[in-house]
Amino acid sequence: MTGPYPPQYGAGPSGPQMPPQSIQYPDTMASAYPGMLPPPVPYRKKRRWPVIAGAVLVVALIAAVVALVATADGEQAPQSSALSEESAKAAIQDYIDALTNGDDETVARHTLCGLFDAVKEKRSDLALAGLTGDAFRKQYSSAEVVSIDKMVQPSPSQAQVLFTMRVVPASSSRRDRPTNNEQQAVAQLLAQGDEVLVCSYLPRTGGQF
Repeated sequence: MTGPYPPQYGAGPSGPQMPPQSIQYPDTMASAYPGMLPPPVPYRKKRRWPVIAGAVLVVALIAAVVALVATADGEQAPQSSALSEESAKAAIQDYIDALTNGDDETVARHTLCGLFDAVKEKRSDLALAGLTGDAFRKQYSSAEVVSIDKMVQPSPSQAQVLFTMRVVPASSSRRDRPTNNEQQAVAQLLAQGDEVLVCSYLPRTGGQF
């Protein structure tokens, strides 16, 4: 007879047998792109012609500005310069008259070439001007600028001038003085504002004054 106890099972795993079930695993190995990969996206190259065109335009603008400034300077320089044949002749005559009359301050103002007013101690400059005037008067009793033969301007404010002056030797008596004793000389001029200065003076013959 059967008792309260469950029936005994034979060999094998004890307990009731469950039907086998398939185990589902997550598809971690699946590819992000099923099938074949898409073709690579072509790299878009940057266009360089706008940069090159911009550089060429900048260079052209700079060249145009430089040319405009140079042209403006060339047009304005002769108008602003105080140097001309007339002003050069007047400045040289003023210097020669100062030598003839013993005006040492005017001679020094010319030979200091624009520095006279800024020099604090002028005694040596006035002494040198006096010696220059003495040497000039020992050679000539008078001199007059008659022509500007050649004028070379390295800049609008500077000029080298070859001129002719009519001179009267100091040793000649009034009756024996020649009326047409001409001599050439060279002067270095500097223009400052409306003033033209004789920075140096060199006769073509004789000594330097």
